[in-house]
Amino acid sequence: MPEYDFALILSRPLFEDELDPLFQRTRGQVTVGFVPNNEAVDRPGQARCCWSAACLAEAIMTVIEHIEASARGLRVLEVEADPLLTMRDIAEHVGTSLEVVRLSIKGTRGPGNFPRSESTRGDHRLWRWSRVAEWFGVDDPQTREAGPAAQAINGWLALRSVIPEVAPAPHTLVSALRAIA
Repeated sequence: MPEYDFALILSRPLFEDELDPLFQRTRGQVTVGFVPNNEAVDRPGQARCCWSAACLAEAIMTVIEHIEASARGLRVLEVEADPLLTMRDIAEHVGTSLEVVRLSIKGTRGPGNFPRSESTRGDHRLWRWSRVAEWFGVDDPQTREAGPAAQAINGWLALRSVIPEVAPAPHTLVSALRAIA
């Protein structure tokens, strides 16, 4: 089975005493930010995930179930399955040098305009992997699967939070997404 990498935005960080149940449920395949047990929290948390499954939707929905079952009141708000990458990340993903990536971004190498950066983290610009992969001609089936899966699951998460009684069961969503993967 393929391994999928994705991130989940959580309603809050986990507390220290919630880490063991999550670790046991996910066999250590989910990394989360946490706070001390006595700290007041009013900010979202994040979980980085690497999960094996038949398809990306199954991986995401399984991890959502594990996270929400391991910590009372914790909800997954959003999934990010198309990562933002630094120049160094791009070089590693593509299998080229940092200099080739730099020249490509500068416009002196490659088939045309390099995709625009999506955001910055500190002094580093970040690029969406799906756009970079397309520009470099990298055929990545997981990247093709990421767009529709993330969009559908984010819609499901939003519907679940607003009108939970009409949101389809998780396995129904996974079956529908598996059909298009």
